[in-house]
Amino acid sequence: MSLAAEGGYEAVQMRDVASRAKVALGTVYRYFASKDHLLAAAQVEWARRIQQRLAQRPAQGPTPADRVADVVRRATRAMERQPRLAAALVTAISSPDPAVTDCQQEVSRIMAAVLESAMDGVDPATQQGVVRVLGHVWFSALLNWVNGWTDVHRVGDDLEHAARLLLGSS
Repeated sequence: MSLAAEGGYEAVQMRDVASRAKVALGTVYRYFASKDHLLAAAQVEWARRIQQRLAQRPAQGPTPADRVADVVRRATRAMERQPRLAAALVTAISSPDPAVTDCQQEVSRIMAAVLESAMDGVDPATQQGVVRVLGHVWFSALLNWVNGWTDVHRVGDDLEHAARLLLGSS
């Protein structure tokens, strides 16, 4: 994660990872099939940390839309603080590499749990739909940012707008 935070996706080379970890290159490849797999696993850990922080200080707001907006704003602030790392993780988690699939599914589960925790009082079927659509908006907004089509602040704006539209508080 430190290599990605320092130089982004391109700065992460498996040989450098092995050197920083003080292990043989073969050891790194024993656990991670590729750079994308390694970074996607780091994305899982980062998502878990965000989930833990949000659990320690639950979403604030009188309505589900306000609480979801609070959650997505807090989650996107973590990306704003470390944009190179965030961009590298988004790039890796977007990979078609089959080794990344489990990480993609785990990040989706974590983010669904984070969003659902902010929707107390919302019908479970509606929650599932909101989570699914917000997940798509989130992923699209992240790709737009990583590809340079928008800035990182827009990710939070798009998510909050979508949450308010979906939950009826625009």
